[in-house]
Amino acid sequence: MGKFKRSKNPSGEKSKEKGPRLRFPFVGTPMPATCKEIERYPLNAPFAYAVVAEDQTSRARKYYVDEIVLSPREAAIYTYLLDTLESELTVPRSEVNPRDYFREQAKRVVTKYSMNASQLSWPKILYYSERDLVGFGVLDGFMRDAGIEDISADGVGKPIFIYHRKYENLETNITFAKDEELDNIISRLAHMAGKHVSTAFPVVQGTLPGRHRLAATFRREISPYGGTLTIRKFREDPLTIVDMLNLNVINYSLAAYTWLLLENRATAIVAGATGSGKTTLLNALLTLTRMSAKIVTIEEVQELNIAHLNWTALVARQSYGTGEESGTEVGLFDLVKATLRMRPDILVVGEVRGEEAYVLFQALSTGHGGLCTLHADDVTSAVQRLTSKPMDVPASFIPFLDLIFTVRRISIPTAGGGTRVVRRVLSVDEVVGVGNYVKMFKWDPNTDKHVASQLKMSVKLARLAKDTGQSIPDLIEEINRRASVLRWIAQKGIRNFKEVSTLFEEYRLRGPELYQTAEVELDRMGVASDSEIEESVTI
Repeated sequence: MGKFKRSKNPSGEKSKEKGPRLRFPFVGTPMPATCKEIERYPLNAPFAYAVVAEDQTSRARKYYVDEIVLSPREAAIYTYLLDTLESELTVPRSEVNPRDYFREQAKRVVTKYSMNASQLSWPKILYYSERDLVGFGVLDGFMRDAGIEDISADGVGKPIFIYHRKYENLETNITFAKDEELDNIISRLAHMAGKHVSTAFPVVQGTLPGRHRLAATFRREISPYGGTLTIRKFREDPLTIVDMLNLNVINYSLAAYTWLLLENRATAIVAGATGSGKTTLLNALLTLTRMSAKIVTIEEVQELNIAHLNWTALVARQSYGTGEESGTEVGLFDLVKATLRMRPDILVVGEVRGEEAYVLFQALSTGHGGLCTLHADDVTSAVQRLTSKPMDVPASFIPFLDLIFTVRRISIPTAGGGTRVVRRVLSVDEVVGVGNYVKMFKWDPNTDKHVASQLKMSVKLARLAKDTGQSIPDLIEEINRRASVLRWIAQKGIRNFKEVSTLFEEYRLRGPELYQTAEVELDRMGVASDSEIEESVTI
């Protein structure tokens, strides 16, 4: 930016004129000397870094956002610049990138008011100004960290906690010491999500820029320790079925079995607890569907992200009014009903919890493919929830459901004697009727492997065999061939949603040739073929 001329009064020195109070950016507490760094990586280099450290006494781990410090003079310019921009900045056109617009306007203001910032100081001032005006403020570092899944603030005087993919739950070095600080960030986030929050309407849910999910409560109206907020971060690069294989969430045979059934419009539910990875697995399973299939997804807050051209995404809308004026609400029930007129090949509901389940099962009964998630611990409790209030799915509709995946977040031992948290599909059950389930795959905790239980007894494969004029042994051989293709794709390091889906479509068009290519290349790589793999499905 170069050097700037003398400022009117950005130095932070006392003035007889009444001016803006000097304010330093809100940053976290520094890491104490008693802590040892475990890992450090950039969030927004060279200004902000993430540090995971361990206290040498308590052995407790903590996450630190380590940001560059402003001098008093730099803070004075930051204060003046922020105050000026807040009063002069206009809303940019929708097609304009907000950060690019901010930098352009910041340059204009600095030139207009002749602010004196050195070559070294200006980038630091711009970083904090951009962070606090168009970014996520003190939460910006967390939002930039691709390893963080969730951010939680539980009240005033309590540290923010994050859930890290590598380190799990970690306390951070950022705490809102005053109600005003927490209220301001909640108001700001609500505004960014296009929502209103106040003491009259103290609960807000919405989608932040970047499609991150926000849930917050305002002030002490319903939360005695002050406002609260939780941000479930949206993954820009969604995990595919190949990622699920690489992470051992499922194995090749299970994925191949699912691929074969979903390609033929099977219906499935992914069941599990909060944070177990239900939506992530659901998103990955959609990789297995045909590229030409028309997919309609329905969610309260958008989380699904599929690189599928023939995809319609619908999101529920909260009411604009209260009481008699609440007719503007568009819920999941309304959306599921509306989609039946769109003729989807596959209808996906992000999470069923109410009366929309009944309409979904009506769609399944007419031959639509369908997928959804459900809060439940196992196949039995999943069906019990479906057939109980408020879902009230008739028992006679349950056979229209083909598969139930049970996924869970569990701790497994590590080689060093500790434990690590992983996500695993514990079982895949075929649904014949209420109380009648056939377990196709189960996870063995002793070996950390998935085992095919009794595939020769598969009701769904028997039905598919009848429909296609094949035998169950023929279909099991097809599952093994697809498992080899999946192994080949994983070995080649292909994981992008579009690339994986393209290869699946290629297999549908010329399966034998692609299978032979996979076998030859796996042999050249020194990877065992499907017949030599312990997990291969046999009769």
